[in-house]
Amino acid sequence: MIRARLGDWALALLVPLLLLVGYDLWARGAADFFFPPLSEIGDTFAEDWLFTRVPTDLLPSLARMLAGYAIAVVLGVVAGMALGLFRTLATAMDPVLQFLRALPPPALIPVSLLVFGAGDSAKIFLIVLGALWPVLLNTVDGVRGVDQTALDMARSYRIPASARVLRVVLPAALPRIFAGARTALSIAIILMVVSELVGASNGVGHTVQLAQRGFNIPEMWAGTVLLGLVGFAFNALFVAVERRALRWHHGSTGRGGAPTGRRSRLRRESPRPVLTPTRTAVAVESAAAGPAPTEGSVPDARRQ
Repeated sequence: MIRARLGDWALALLVPLLLLVGYDLWARGAADFFFPPLSEIGDTFAEDWLFTRVPTDLLPSLARMLAGYAIAVVLGVVAGMALGLFRTLATAMDPVLQFLRALPPPALIPVSLLVFGAGDSAKIFLIVLGALWPVLLNTVDGVRGVDQTALDMARSYRIPASARVLRVVLPAALPRIFAGARTALSIAIILMVVSELVGASNGVGHTVQLAQRGFNIPEMWAGTVLLGLVGFAFNALFVAVERRALRWHHGSTGRGGAPTGRRSRLRRESPRPVLTPTRTAVAVESAAAGPAPTEGSVPDARRQ
């Protein structure tokens, strides 16, 4: 099992390493101003994003992203549960929700700046508006997909409505909620950068844009690499939390990993013979005739 995991890790790292080596060799041979070699990008990354710009640009960006993402998840789950449980409410709110869903968040940057100003509130508003919909729609689908038999059984046992929602509906909808939250996480990171392109004084997106406008190409690429690493780290953290929270779901669907030693110790049973019509008739006749007499025994006269 350990060897299999090490093999998977090696295979997963092989393609990125090959791409990096290929890019570095190409960049050194091409000597293009817009595509510096990896050594130059790495030096700029270590100088800017390991110490200098972390408190001034990286931490404010992450704080805004996490705040907007948390608000989007909470609103999406609460509103999705309500819309999934009450069909009348979902029908009444559907036109408004479809209209708001069709609005691209970057198009609302002027509106957010006008309403909230150039502070953090405008950026958090854009992140919430974009990351809300995957959580909301997946929650609605998860609630509507709950097994009706489980709900009828809960009602027959006279379980209160609040307990039915928390103990039956919400656990059954959690896989879909986590799927929507994972999609919303990537959208939140994208909108974190987009919201910092206009009316911002700090942040990773603001720094990358300034580097691009000033033709500081290594700094621009270093910021881009940082955004990729941030997205990769948050996705890995989310997957770890999802696996721990949905262990029961992955185990029931066969995606919980390799079985343990105790579960894999199954009893080896001898294969049962297939009962064809001929064998079935012979078995019935032998059962009716009773056990076969042993050698030297006297047949029972009553059976005859």
